[in-house]
Amino acid sequence: MAYSATIGFFDGVHIGHRYLIDQLLHTAQTNGTSSAIITFATHPRLLTEGEQPPLLTTYDERIELLRQTGVKQIFCFDFAVVKDMTAQEFMQVLVSQCQVTTLLMGYDHRFGCLGASGHSDISSGVSGHSGISMNFDQYKQFGAEVGLEVLPIGQAPQGAISSTQIRRALEEGRIEQANEMLGYAYSLSGEVVHGRHVGTDLGFPTANIQVAKEKLLPKHGVYIGRLRGASGASGASEHSDIKVLVNIGTNPTFGENETTVEVHIPKWGKDLYGKHLTVELTTFVRDEQRFDSPADLQTQIQKDLAYLHTIS
Repeated sequence: MAYSATIGFFDGVHIGHRYLIDQLLHTAQTNGTSSAIITFATHPRLLTEGEQPPLLTTYDERIELLRQTGVKQIFCFDFAVVKDMTAQEFMQVLVSQCQVTTLLMGYDHRFGCLGASGHSDISSGVSGHSGISMNFDQYKQFGAEVGLEVLPIGQAPQGAISSTQIRRALEEGRIEQANEMLGYAYSLSGEVVHGRHVGTDLGFPTANIQVAKEKLLPKHGVYIGRLRGASGASGASEHSDIKVLVNIGTNPTFGENETTVEVHIPKWGKDLYGKHLTVELTTFVRDEQRFDSPADLQTQIQKDLAYLHTIS
């Protein structure tokens, strides 16, 4: 099976990524090949810099979003194995091991070991450190030498969009702008675990979601969201499309310092402990704040809920 493919980490699988993938699908259809994504299990910066940015998507979320694009095959490489390969060497691997015959490169895409430092430059938005940068004609030449056609893809009509831009928007509480760049609502998922039951004591019980540690948590504050799933061990979704109030923060009114994600589902009385909950964030309501008393906090939560009911 011959493949047309493109390469990237694709954190968030945002609308810029989707534009590139749409061009890939069109090219594969035109060439009579199948379509493939070349990606990596861990973020390249984890190996090149010793740390990675907080991620928009966990590995499982990213792979699922890529599958939803209609791409036929996903080749997931261990970046530790390929990080010291030159562009020519990596292209040879794509041809011999993955049967890639056509490679699409985004306008800002670079890959391959760039010099004696042994650091690699994998787009999108993951920079190398050697100070050496190859141009498209060089990639095209290297590809031809190993039987690989390299094609350029321009910028998406919406303009330059990056995972870094989306992370910044989320960190600043600009959830609507982040969702626009993603092309879908940013979500938080995890098992419902026991907390300190502060919400229950206030008369507003919450489900405390244990979110994966690598996942980016947006700016601390209160959000309106939608419950997209509450699944048990079977994985079957029991509830969806319910408006909820989401608090991300440390509960400063009670002197706590651990960041939690708490979801209040209005008029909900069922036990969610141990279930897997997914909420999509749609609207930023207010910043996290410390109240003088629990009673003041109760009053504010009532106002937050009243606002929730005004949102369609």
